[in-house]
Amino acid sequence: MSVKIESVEPGSLCASKHVSAGDELLEINGNVIDDVLDYRFHLQQRRLELKIKSPEGKLRSVKLKKADEYDDIGLGFCTYLMDSQRRCKNKCIFCFIDQLPDGMRESLYFKDDDSRLSFLFGNYITLTNLTEREIQRIISMHISPVNVSVHTTNPELRISMMKNPSAGDALKILQRLADAGIKLNAQLVLCPGINDGDELRSSLSDLGKLYPSLQSIAAVPVGLTDYRSGLEPLEAYTPQRAREVIAIIDEFNAHFEYFKGERIAFAADEFYLKAEIPVPDAEYYGDFDQLDNGVGLLALMKSEFYDALENDDTASPPERHVSVATGEAAYPLISELCQAAQRKNPGLSVKVYEVKNDFFGKNITVAGLITGQSFYSRLKDENLGDELLIPAVSLRHEGDMFLDSMTLAQLEDKLGVTITPVGNDGSELLSGIKGGLR
Repeated sequence: MSVKIESVEPGSLCASKHVSAGDELLEINGNVIDDVLDYRFHLQQRRLELKIKSPEGKLRSVKLKKADEYDDIGLGFCTYLMDSQRRCKNKCIFCFIDQLPDGMRESLYFKDDDSRLSFLFGNYITLTNLTEREIQRIISMHISPVNVSVHTTNPELRISMMKNPSAGDALKILQRLADAGIKLNAQLVLCPGINDGDELRSSLSDLGKLYPSLQSIAAVPVGLTDYRSGLEPLEAYTPQRAREVIAIIDEFNAHFEYFKGERIAFAADEFYLKAEIPVPDAEYYGDFDQLDNGVGLLALMKSEFYDALENDDTASPPERHVSVATGEAAYPLISELCQAAQRKNPGLSVKVYEVKNDFFGKNITVAGLITGQSFYSRLKDENLGDELLIPAVSLRHEGDMFLDSMTLAQLEDKLGVTITPVGNDGSELLSGIKGGLR
């Protein structure tokens, strides 16, 4: 195996040794390089010997000496992973991608299940895509943490939910990784009447046995769009069923804390909102290991905002009219925070708009799935003042485009107002309200 070098940074160590674009990297210090994990792991030494093959097939050895083990050597590759991204082989009954409407940009329909992305970006994997070599590599390189979409520890039920005959056996990999000391974070996407109730109790109990390698468990409610035609029938969580999930998690945590002194299982913020129960304070969530699963996001933002507001001694704008738009889930909290900011800053006028998801449907309430068209439909007839703040998570990673492919610039032009994306950070929200992000 080898990886093709796409570019070499001028002035870099590799450039000084006449390594060129088009060459292939075969080995580092005798270790075969197949992808980004091999490359990054074996690069962390000061003295390196690279085995390089030219486009003509000539092999040569390149010796490098780095000033620091973390220094870069200047090589660029055609993709970040250095090869193709791995596609998910499952057909999960709750898969959000299967619920997308036709006509969206092609990249949104790709289902990844790549262990490398779990380590590099925190993506969740199902373990059904791992080869024995990859399991051994995770263990030998001690790659941590690994984020796993477990959903249930019942092998037969996992096979049924994921429509993959290997899904049950893949659960055995969890124990192997835990025994090797690999840190794990588990995700349970819960579907009413399928993997909650007693099945949830059983999954929590089984996962708890993997502690301390297992760091956290997140329970997330299934997301259901209006585009489920032809898919397995699923129900949305009612307030009562959401309260039952929270009660089961509280019951498990009480038992676990008594014996282990730790709280490791958490319900996503959505469960509390659906249950019409206040979200716990920030202290409840410990190190916030499951923020990307929407666990503790609202509590952390609230804590950060009030801390920033209490310590804010910057001059209040003499007069400022700003608008904030967010999803239904975050709307009550964002309204509370903006009111607090106005009380402390008399010249500040903040209007908060609740944006319903008329693209994916009424069951989708999180800010990260609001489209440009939904923002426009809600705000087109409003006086938005000096600036409009929107959640940065509504945009793709590059920060320029919504899920429906409307760009931020297009929405600005249509609404006739400067739009500033704000990260999920309370102090950043306060700064944006006061005009400090422009």
